[in-house]
Amino acid sequence: MSAIVFSNRLDLDSMANAALKAAARFWFVVTLAGQWVFAFAVASFYGLTALRGDYHRWGKFITHGHVPGDTAGNFAVAMHLAAAVVIMSAGALQLVPQVRSRFPAFHRWSGRLYMLAAVAVSFAGLYMQTFRGSIGDESQRLGSLLNAILIWACAGMALRFAIARDFTTHRRWALRLFVVVSAAWFYRLAFFLTMLVFRGPVGFDPVTFTGPLPTLMSFAQYLVPLAILEIYLRAQDHGSALRRVATAGLLSVLTLAMAAGLLAVTMAVWVPDVKAGFDTRTSIAETLKATIASRGIDAAERQYRRLKDAGVAGYNFDEGELNSLGYQLLHKKRFTEAIRMFQLNAQAYPRSSNVFDSLGEAYAGQGDTALAIASYRKAVQLDPHNGDAVAMLKKLGAP
Repeated sequence: MSAIVFSNRLDLDSMANAALKAAARFWFVVTLAGQWVFAFAVASFYGLTALRGDYHRWGKFITHGHVPGDTAGNFAVAMHLAAAVVIMSAGALQLVPQVRSRFPAFHRWSGRLYMLAAVAVSFAGLYMQTFRGSIGDESQRLGSLLNAILIWACAGMALRFAIARDFTTHRRWALRLFVVVSAAWFYRLAFFLTMLVFRGPVGFDPVTFTGPLPTLMSFAQYLVPLAILEIYLRAQDHGSALRRVATAGLLSVLTLAMAAGLLAVTMAVWVPDVKAGFDTRTSIAETLKATIASRGIDAAERQYRRLKDAGVAGYNFDEGELNSLGYQLLHKKRFTEAIRMFQLNAQAYPRSSNVFDSLGEAYAGQGDTALAIASYRKAVQLDPHNGDAVAMLKKLGAP
């Protein structure tokens, strides 16, 4: 009887170990694929636009992405982006046992480069927030500061134990470093997963990007993955068979959620980023932005109509162009000019729910509730599944 019990325990332990390893591999494959997609999107958009000298496009996704004359600030942004590409491209490879065992020299040098890039990206990010400014509030900036501190601490501990040749402890700190450095990637997945689940923005103001959701995610983007990592490490070391199976189940469910968020952000942001990087047409948004600065909104509107009516080749008149410019103006609280751009876009794309949704945001920001409701209703009419417009109508008290 004791032999049978012992055999059953061995079978259960074997099954638990196999389940935990399979779940970890599943997580690793999804993470590796997702980070490479992110790295390719960043390198394509920012790298190709830089090679063409189109630095103005950097402001589409980064607050004050490129400021003429600000050499230090522009260098910080470039270093932040370059370090991010290195981190996303090479980070996961550091975790592959076969790479460590078969190519130890490559592992050591790429690990040093990875740590250097991790420290660089954190310092550059803090510099950008401090001297360039960013959307969000102080709670989100505090979250970023804590993330940077954890990056420095984990990098220091990983380096310390590598020098001491305590490779078991080194690998654990390297895993922690990987998790905290990947916080921005986790943030994007979680953010777009919530957008997917709730069919639009929830828990924050889309204009100022403030609210409970971005505040919570500013800390959760690294604290939650760190907690999951610790659960995994403890289950791997000292957990019972039941605990290892439960951990494998938890890790598998979270990985499926990651995959859903990855698909959402890839289709919504990263695929358009890659297309924009390879798009050599002149941005009509940047052309109009320069005209607004020099001659005003009326001249910019006339210029748009003239160029589009004449069918001037080489200009990008896609829907996202005026929408991007409108949001740039909206974030600067230049509501009248933002509304004019969104109105112009609505005339050019009258069947786009997204355009009328954006126009509603601008009206709401200006305090014109009646016109905001009318725009959001139009957005819902064009697309009944526009969750953002539906939510805003409820917020504005529209029946």
